[in-house]
Amino acid sequence: MFLTQEIIRKKRDGVALSGAEIAFFVRGMMDDSIGEGQIAAFAMAVFFRDMTMDERVALTLAMRDSGRVLDWRAFDLPGPVLDKHSTGGVGDVVSLLLGPLIAACGGFVPMIAGRGLGHTGGTVDKFDAIPGYCTAPGNDLLRKVVREVGVAIIGQSEQLAPADKRLYAIRDVTATVESVALITASILSKKLAAGLDALVMDVKVGSGAFMPTHQQSLALARSIVAVGNGAGLRTAALLTDMNESLAPCAGNALEVRCAIDYLLGRGSNPRPARLHQVTLALCAEMLVQGGLAADEVEAHSKLIAALDSGQAAERFARMVAALGGPADLLEQPERHLAAAPFIVAAPALQAGFVNACDCRALGLAVVGLGGGRRRASDGIDFAVGLSDLVSLGQAIAIGQPLALVHARTKEAALAAVIEIQIAHAIGDINVAPNPVIYESLLPT
Repeated sequence: MFLTQEIIRKKRDGVALSGAEIAFFVRGMMDDSIGEGQIAAFAMAVFFRDMTMDERVALTLAMRDSGRVLDWRAFDLPGPVLDKHSTGGVGDVVSLLLGPLIAACGGFVPMIAGRGLGHTGGTVDKFDAIPGYCTAPGNDLLRKVVREVGVAIIGQSEQLAPADKRLYAIRDVTATVESVALITASILSKKLAAGLDALVMDVKVGSGAFMPTHQQSLALARSIVAVGNGAGLRTAALLTDMNESLAPCAGNALEVRCAIDYLLGRGSNPRPARLHQVTLALCAEMLVQGGLAADEVEAHSKLIAALDSGQAAERFARMVAALGGPADLLEQPERHLAAAPFIVAAPALQAGFVNACDCRALGLAVVGLGGGRRRASDGIDFAVGLSDLVSLGQAIAIGQPLALVHARTKEAALAAVIEIQIAHAIGDINVAPNPVIYESLLPT
């Protein structure tokens, strides 16, 4: 028998906890024998004193085991169960593309995604922009769609890693969200509960990233790779750039339209270079880690074939229909996706080259338009957002649009125009572009 206060005291004093002590604490969170005050004290102790990798593994496994763990072996799937997770950013539409692509290449993707947090967009919010799409199906429907379609992208179930939900709610109001140890356990407990064979992390770096510095992003990536593999899940990570919006748009319905254009290869710029590079890199790593490709060259070949043949688009359409969305979404997106009544250009105030972008400010502009949440209870306007965003390094003339603002009112649009103008730095000399992919961390 352990004493909760002694566990907190040990961590407060920087002493490593045993796996049994951590499991006891997590069980106490779930049966209410440990109160919110003690959970908050524990979270703060971890924030300041950190955890060893062994402690992080123990916490991850204990939170995984706090609820149901999906087991896909009974379904005898003819391919590996794979997933990807992003630390979040602006215009990050990758999940909508990656799931269908992996399914078209022989993988099975039960993707449990999140909602928007702060300035970052949420994958679940994007799918909520599709009328009828069920982001909270029961486990039976989830299994059925994954087995028959190959991919289901949904929100977190109450049954999967419920300890994470309780701990996160307390972290959110006690300024302990940024703890790398607690972020690692939060992400991986849900992924382990999904019964995966392999996971690839997309850890963002830059002004629009969740972690504010490259060093912190790298520390998180290293932690997730070490703990994931230590917990028995084959895990790799890519550090990718978030100093500008990944897609040339930000906002829920706008990003769904972008994903449809990408999968169908239509429009004036259906596969923007940065989005395409990150999507293919993450997908290729998933295929390699899952044993569906011998190397990145073979993986890229399979992915391009899945795109060009229309197989990836077909998987997306089947997933949407299977989870209650419209069967003709790809053929008639304008019929189903909400559109804002006001579209206003944000003109550049000087000529030159776009040298820098406060990507976080762009995300906050979308939130200000109603496309994100200030509080967890807030509703979302799926129609609003930004489109036609300029890229870093792009030459621009006075009056040329930095973006188009999609707004519910003219007043909201004009406020966002000012935010967009402030967020972009324009200079006379074109600076060197940021790398799109900074680093890869692979299982050892």
